[in-house]
Amino acid sequence: MTGVEPDRQVLLLAELVGFMTKDTPSVQHVLDLMTPHLREIAGLTAATVFELDSESGMMAATAQFGEPGRRDQMVAGKVFRAAAGGPPVVSGQQMAIRLRIGGQTVGVLLLTGDALAELRLDTISTVALHFATTLQGLFAEKARQFVAHTSSTIQELFEKGMTAGSVEEAAELLTHSCATAFRTEHASLHLIDGDGRIRYVYGVGCPDERLDQLRTNLIGKSAIESPIWRNTVESGEPMLISNVATAKTRPGGMAQTLELASFIAMPLMTGFGPAGMVMCGDSSGAREWSARDRILAQQLAAEGALIMDSARMREANRQHMQELTRQAFHDSLTGLPNRKHLLDRGEEAVEIAMATGTRMGLLMLDLNGFKQVNDTIGHHAGDVLLQLVGKRLSGLIRHPDMVARLGGDEFSVLVTANPDDEAAVGVGERICELLREPFEIDGREVRIGASIGVALFPRHAIEFGTLMKDADAAMYQAKRGGGGVRLTS
Repeated sequence: MTGVEPDRQVLLLAELVGFMTKDTPSVQHVLDLMTPHLREIAGLTAATVFELDSESGMMAATAQFGEPGRRDQMVAGKVFRAAAGGPPVVSGQQMAIRLRIGGQTVGVLLLTGDALAELRLDTISTVALHFATTLQGLFAEKARQFVAHTSSTIQELFEKGMTAGSVEEAAELLTHSCATAFRTEHASLHLIDGDGRIRYVYGVGCPDERLDQLRTNLIGKSAIESPIWRNTVESGEPMLISNVATAKTRPGGMAQTLELASFIAMPLMTGFGPAGMVMCGDSSGAREWSARDRILAQQLAAEGALIMDSARMREANRQHMQELTRQAFHDSLTGLPNRKHLLDRGEEAVEIAMATGTRMGLLMLDLNGFKQVNDTIGHHAGDVLLQLVGKRLSGLIRHPDMVARLGGDEFSVLVTANPDDEAAVGVGERICELLREPFEIDGREVRIGASIGVALFPRHAIEFGTLMKDADAAMYQAKRGGGGVRLTS
């Protein structure tokens, strides 16, 4: 027997060298190659290769032969209490061998057998080196894939996120990116308002009825009621839960409603403060999260907060521009279109009427008795009256016709429904009747009237500016006659 064993060990090492030089094996491939030899040499009954996570210090089985024992991980861990360059640690019929390369421990090989003492140290050292080399190569490949996957995910999120038109759109993009990045079954997100209440909920990978239930459970509720929210916001760091049974979760919250077995929760800490939280995970079973997962979660949370800040600024700029545009084309007191808006809309209406061979009408309107209201009740009452007149006119005139305030107590109405003389004058008469009804201001009844001039395209003019002058002249004729409606002669 002793004459055969050295040859078998030499054969093992030779076969290993040949195998490693022509293939890029997995750890399981290397173990499968060694197993027949080790069974003959050392009576091997089981073997496990543990990969060491250098950041967390945790060991995970990455290759196995035979049935694992309950004490395997504990026995394997004993090797870390021995000197790094020392001999293997033997415990009964088990041998724990530290796997080192380049001065760094990358894992542990645990052998179980009844003749482990037959293994020579040079065989053990060579076997350990091959495993360590394989682990290091796989680690480098995993790191490369992680960097490529992370870079691709972040780049795509950044490119799409920088065009998001709202915070909600940016948040939805982030939710999809998280589900893709971690390859989880579900991902959900909530955003909060300035009072810390949940105002928006979105989900990926969940049925509509489950998402509706989540919205019912969360919208309007205080985010601080969630233990997960408190933990992530206070620490500013993602929370990685491998088994939801070990974590405190909110009743009716994301984890419970989506029935997650494991999850990652990422706080969205924007430049304006906490904005929300993304949670992604699986409902089919528990999942061990790695140190790389934590790094990716940190990067996604930071990138998500950035694109949400950018979307918020774009949204604010757009609203500001809309407000500036509104102010440029609307009267500040009544909110009605102003003279500039009327001119633009009127010239457009003339072009359409000219192209279609139809008519259009313009009414110029001046209030009768407005000065008396200002003089007797006050300018505040005059402003209120102008606002009430604007509301009545807006209620009477329907799109695409338009009511505008030109200044003071002068208004204008654009009529585009191909009106003839009778129809245009009829609009003016309805306005007079409407404005004769009393207004109530500060508990007082106020009565006024109106003087209205009417001009039509193309009968009276073919240019909008001329049409305004004609309608304005007819209005002053009506005013001199005591009010009512006057058609341009």
